Amino acid sequence: MTTFWSRRGALAASGAGALALALPAPGAAALPGAAALRSAPVEETPADEYAALRGKWRALLLGEGFSPTAEPFRTKLATLGSTARGYLAAMAPAEGSLWPDNVYADPDPDKDTESYTYSAQIQNSYGKLRTMAEAYAQPGTGLTGDPALLAAVLTGVGHLGTQVYNESQAPYGNWYNWQIGAPQALLDICLILDDQLPDELRSATAGAIDHFVPDSSVAAYHGTSTGANRIDLCRVLALRGALDGTAAKVALARNAVSPVFPYVTSGDGLYADGSLVQHTWVPYTGSYGAVLIDGLSKLFALLGDSAWAITDPQRQIFLDSVEHAYAPFLHDGLMMDGVSGRAISRGLVAGDPAKVQQDDHLRGHAIIASILLLGQGAGADENARWRAMAKGWFGRDRYSDVTTGRTLGVAPLSRVIALLGDSSVRPASETSGHRVFPGMDRAVHRTPDFTASVSMSSSRITYYENGNGENLRAWHTGSGMLYWWGPEGEGQYSDGYWPTVDPYRLPGTTASAKPLADGEGGIWGAARPDVVWAGGASDGTHASLGQHLKGLSSTLEAKKSWFFLGDSVVCLGAGITGGDGTRVETVVDNRSLGADGTAGLTVDGRTQPGGSWSTTLNRVRWAHLAGHAGYVFPGGTTLTGLREERTGTWKAINGGGSADPVTRRYLTLLADHGVDPKDAEYAYILIPGASRARTAARAADSRWLDILANSAAQQGVRVPSSGFTGINFFAAGTVGPVTADAPVSVQIHEKHDGTAVVCVADPGRTVKGLTLTWRRRVRSVLSRPGTLTGVGTGSALTLRFGDLSATNGVTQTVRVRTA
Repeated sequence: MTTFWSRRGALAASGAGALALALPAPGAAALPGAAALRSAPVEETPADEYAALRGKWRALLLGEGFSPTAEPFRTKLATLGSTARGYLAAMAPAEGSLWPDNVYADPDPDKDTESYTYSAQIQNSYGKLRTMAEAYAQPGTGLTGDPALLAAVLTGVGHLGTQVYNESQAPYGNWYNWQIGAPQALLDICLILDDQLPDELRSATAGAIDHFVPDSSVAAYHGTSTGANRIDLCRVLALRGALDGTAAKVALARNAVSPVFPYVTSGDGLYADGSLVQHTWVPYTGSYGAVLIDGLSKLFALLGDSAWAITDPQRQIFLDSVEHAYAPFLHDGLMMDGVSGRAISRGLVAGDPAKVQQDDHLRGHAIIASILLLGQGAGADENARWRAMAKGWFGRDRYSDVTTGRTLGVAPLSRVIALLGDSSVRPASETSGHRVFPGMDRAVHRTPDFTASVSMSSSRITYYENGNGENLRAWHTGSGMLYWWGPEGEGQYSDGYWPTVDPYRLPGTTASAKPLADGEGGIWGAARPDVVWAGGASDGTHASLGQHLKGLSSTLEAKKSWFFLGDSVVCLGAGITGGDGTRVETVVDNRSLGADGTAGLTVDGRTQPGGSWSTTLNRVRWAHLAGHAGYVFPGGTTLTGLREERTGTWKAINGGGSADPVTRRYLTLLADHGVDPKDAEYAYILIPGASRARTAARAADSRWLDILANSAAQQGVRVPSSGFTGINFFAAGTVGPVTADAPVSVQIHEKHDGTAVVCVADPGRTVKGLTLTWRRRVRSVLSRPGTLTGVGTGSALTLRFGDLSATNGVTQTVRVRTA
């Protein structure tokens, strides 16, 4: 991860060591005797596989094939040099620190928050030295080959090694800093410098890493040695072996990768349905998943064509995840926030002179760059597909142009620029369709007009994760948050959204206004509702999703459904009940208009005022937000509208964030269910990208939608024009022409060719047997899943299923002939 507070864990601790080394002033000659400290250069010959590994790693870190005088590399390299020069000027070795603002000596070492901060400064100090080493090795930095800079890096490595990162030091604070963060940066320094590295430092580095990252750290696949963490540990072990030619370490790293590959059915790892979970309860494709694919792509590249190539046949499972797990959450260059956990709160980091905001585009670009690198170790067909996909993603990203260099470092950017300049690669277009990810209570919907994603929670998946002072107010992100991107661009959740949005009013959610404390519910995904229904059925094009919602630290309870169609999403809610003495609201939308947006709102043909206002609108049939979407309310509704400016800071939601104020304008539409509602409900249709005329026409077409049921027991709709019927049976019963004797999600799509697709899912994973009846003439069954145990056709279709609980929420599909 990119910040020190990005991992959890704890170990016992003790104090730090002593002795500071002298440092030359900026621009001065190397330290007296520094040349004598250096080892003789390692003879890099074709027979020296360890030298080859080190050379590969330098190329992966530094990049190759780019012109340092061409933009954006010229500016990036100059900025790197400027940053390194600042670190050099400020470096002041002293007892307990290498820089005055990075004190690592812990006066009371243990595993509390204060000790986390101290241990993080070890990693941060090595990170600064790594930047200096890169500025020394890269061309065009203004410090390329500078002897004073080299001497300072060697002095700094020696200082940290003598004082704190050595074989006699007991770890304190965050385990991650000792086993991954610090050793990764330290090994990068050593391999960037390589033949400039003194034997003493090479040996001391190897000994320190063996102490903090012993072979036992990968002996078992559990705890902090799973998923992305495991790959990070393998990277440390592989580079540790390359550092001094220890074959056993490289072999151990290669072998320890294998447990990451197989699918899992619970806890951390990659699921057969494409879900990716870390920290047991948290969807993490976009954050820990980014670390996973970055680490594996580099290990494949490092060890490929060597004696330690990763040849485990199960590696194909991970290669398949590019299109099965990662691509569904990549949209025009961004990685969706609903699977990025705590990373959504990082934004602007305190003290970052460049003020580079971490956002969904930055995360997306990094993952796409990793896919490009991974392709070098995949098959030719896979590599060609991935290169086309990457070129399409980058080309469609109108919000964050990758060629500016804002989002990627020099090395990955060099690979991306080469791809974009390769005329033989045709950019792939965005795909359409729907994917449900039962393993992490998420779903993604794509059409030619819009992309959407919904985030749910259950006893299996947390409402949200906070920890290390991060993501403190994302309480309701798992309460049915509906993200969507339309034709107006991809910056909706990128441009200062998380520090400024009202955290009680996230789009799509039903939430109590009961005040919640920062970090409410506990850290590391501890906050989970004691309900099981979250998910639904999909035929790959449409979907019928449902959620049994229980509010975080409140008495709120509701049933929510989303029916995803070709141009819209039908949203139903019922059984909305609460007793906390506070209001309960369903947020139809809460749209950021940017820093100075003036998008006009029209309600039932009447233009609403600009500026800031709040009002209650009665008997509303439709609303339209210019440049964004249309909203239709079948039967009419009472709607609260709010246009406001909101100011917040990244620091308020992340202790390491910037305290600079951020202000954005918002347009909010919500259904106010009142204080302590009982069995309240709502119904609306979201039409992303719709014009005002199309929205009004949809509202006027009373035949377009039939709401078959909207209660706490069942919710269902029928759209005759598209042959779609979707029903969530939260309890057994009959809805329209369909009867189910168990709680399941059902979707039926009747096609013009005389066939129909019947989809059934068990989101709660509790159904041991199901009889489903569709009162529609059916001639025959054309295809069936293994879970189907009996069929009846004729004037009605009867489907008898066996145990559905073992399907892990995955849709069971039956294709029938109706004519």
